[in-house]
Parts: sequence; structure tokens; C-alpha cells
Amino acid sequence: MRKNKVDVITLGCSKNLVDSEMLMKQFASSGYTVAHDAEQVNGEIVVINTCGFIEAARQESIDMILNIIEAKKRGDVGKVYVMGCLSERYMEELKAEIPEVDGYYGKFNWKGLVSELGKAYHTSPADLRVLTTPRHYAFVKISEGCDRKCAYCSIPIMTGRHVSRPMEDILAEVRGMVAGGVKEIQLIAQDLTYYGRDLYHKSRLADLLNALCEIEDLKRIRLHYGYPAHFPYEILPVMRAQEKICKYIDIALQHISDPVLEKMRRHVTDKETRTLIQRFRDEVPGIHIRTTMMVGHPGETEEDFERLLDFVRETRFERLGAFMYSHEEGTYGYEHYDDDIPTEVKQERLDRLMSLQESIAFEIAEQKIGQTLDVIIDRIEGDYYIGRTEYDSPDVDPEVLIPMSAQPLEIGEIYPVLIDDSRDFDLVGHVVEA
Repeated sequence: MRKNKVDVITLGCSKNLVDSEMLMKQFASSGYTVAHDAEQVNGEIVVINTCGFIEAARQESIDMILNIIEAKKRGDVGKVYVMGCLSERYMEELKAEIPEVDGYYGKFNWKGLVSELGKAYHTSPADLRVLTTPRHYAFVKISEGCDRKCAYCSIPIMTGRHVSRPMEDILAEVRGMVAGGVKEIQLIAQDLTYYGRDLYHKSRLADLLNALCEIEDLKRIRLHYGYPAHFPYEILPVMRAQEKICKYIDIALQHISDPVLEKMRRHVTDKETRTLIQRFRDEVPGIHIRTTMMVGHPGETEEDFERLLDFVRETRFERLGAFMYSHEEGTYGYEHYDDDIPTEVKQERLDRLMSLQESIAFEIAEQKIGQTLDVIIDRIEGDYYIGRTEYDSPDVDPEVLIPMSAQPLEIGEIYPVLIDDSRDFDLVGHVVEA
């Protein structure tokens, strides 16, 4: 066990990662050495930031807690604390079932952990976090919570109502990051497209984007986790006009069949969804759309699923992920629907959908051969520099491989790269003169 060291382990989404980074800053400001997702967890304090979205994520979090408790029993680590979505939702159950944990904190009260250890809590919007990402990019959370009432979703149970951050706080944080070397930010929220409606009584996402574009050394801004109903179309001209905003949007559509969308309580229709996608394509030429689909929602018929396949085949999303419906306690679906689709049928539908998407994504990657794209270099791996285009978000999207036998490149810099080939979904290229 290493004295004066804190290990922070993050499970789940990038929004959890931001919370972990904020906690790490507090410990670092109090004189601790901090490590994130270390290969060797040996701190005198270990904090596990959990996910509670669906059953698989909950099980991963529980398994991690049990593993660290075993390390505590061996004397490899000291005190163990649990925070995040799982403990927000199931705190009393966790306390009863895993009492060896030294303290449980929810999604929002983890700041009390710093006080419990007798440390002062530091606040400075421009210097809130210890970045766990490469120093040239970061995730920026612009709001917390969600006001939507989707039938299947447990997120509002854990996060509460939508709360926008003041724009000046976001800008101060990003300016501080840029001063420290960040060149690319991923804007994230449970519902990015709702930003400002609670705080300013109208959508302010377009205003925020324009203000961020004025930060001189910030090179890229990417949008994650939009919602299709009542989409703020005013951001599309901003995306088209501002070169710093990536031609990329992450928006979960979940389905296209009207009966399923109604059961899901998505407040959007097949026709409205297709109009939304067409406006994306028309108003932001070249935009790459990342979406998420769900299979096996209660009441989804084979006809509904075939309609979903047809939609994906016709629309040709550049990026698409999918997951099976999970019957989540406390949700509208849990209270009002039977989980009536067998797991093997859900799995078969998921496999068919992802097989279709893989063929589409492969074809889209091949179409980029011969194009010159701006690529930001993230890291070195083996004999290659690994980078991303504006159409690729960290960790979830394809990458660009550049052989190291060419001229030396700087991590975090952006280079024009001629795409020579595609490998599955990744691209291979070489740097050319600007």
C-alpha cells in the first residue's frame, strides 16, 4: 500500500469521468498523489465511481467493488469509498450487502468525501480538474440531469432534473483548459440540446457554441448526446459557419417505428425523425451522425424491427451503436410493461442490426480513401501514430493510423493526412504538405 496515494477508478460514461477528474483535483490540491484507472491499485484511499444505467453496467460496478474489497482484506489498499450512479440509486442496499466499504456517496454528494477526510474543498472554475485524457483534449459537461421521461431510462432517477451550468462558468473552465494545452473539447450532457432552457428560459446552445469559438487556441468542438424531440435547429447554421465545430453530432434516436417510439415515450415520430436527419444533411454538408438504437423494447414486433433495419439501411449512419432493452426497476416501462421479448430474440435482433451497420461503416470508411483529412494525433502505438479526424470522437469512433517511418509528428498537433487505405473501420494514411 502506498501512503498518501489515491486511486480513482471510473466506470461508465464520460460524464462520470468528469466527476472523477474533479475529485482527483481536490485530492491533488490537498497534497495527495492521484492515479486514475491504474494498472496497480495500491493507494491508501481508493474511490470507485460507479455506473448504474443497465444491468450489465451495475454488475461491472459491483464486481469492481468486490475486487477492491478483496485487495483491502489483503492489505494492498487502505480505505475504500464508492460514489456515482450505482450508489445514488442503491445506496442502502449496497451498505447492507457490502458493509466493508468505508463510505458510500451518490452522484452529487461525493464532495462530502473530501470534507470527511478533513480536507478543504477548492473551487476555481478555470482549474477544476486533473485531466485523465491526453492533455490536448477533454470532456466538458455543460449540464446535469434530464427532464425527459423515456419509458426505459433510469438516468433521471439517478441524476434528477436538468440543470444547466452558467455559460460564464463553462467558458472559464474551457479557457483554463486551453491555456493548459487543450485543443479539442467534447461537449457532453445527459441532454445537450436542452441546454439553457432551465437557466435562461430558452435554448442557449447556439450562443454557447459561438462564444466557445472565440477562444483563440481552441481548435475543435464536438457535440455529444443530443435528443431528437424539440431539437434546437438554430445550432445548425452555427455548425456550418464555424470551422472549429466538428461536422459531427451524437444523437440517440433509439428507434423509428411509431408504435415503439410511442411506447418508449420519446415524443417524436418516424416522420419527424426523418425530417431531422434530412435537415442535418442539408444544413451541415458532410456531417457525420452518431446514433444509438435499442432492440427488444416491450411490444417491439418483428415488423417494427424490420422497419428499423430498413431505416438504418436507407439512412446510412456514419456511426451507430445499439443495445438490448433492460427492464429497469423504477422506470415507466418497468411499472407498465411486461418484458415480453425473450433474451435470445433480443440478441438475434442486436446481431442483425450491428451486422448491417458494420457493412455500412466499412463502405463509408472505404469512401474516404483518396481524401485529405485533418487529423489530430492522440498517441503512438506500435509502429504507428494514432489520430482522429473531426468525424471521430475519442474511444468510440474509428481512428487514423500513420506509419512512424515518415517524418516525426507531435502528439496533439493537427496534420493534413492523405488517406491511402482502410483497415476494417480504421483508416491508414500519410501526412502531406498543407
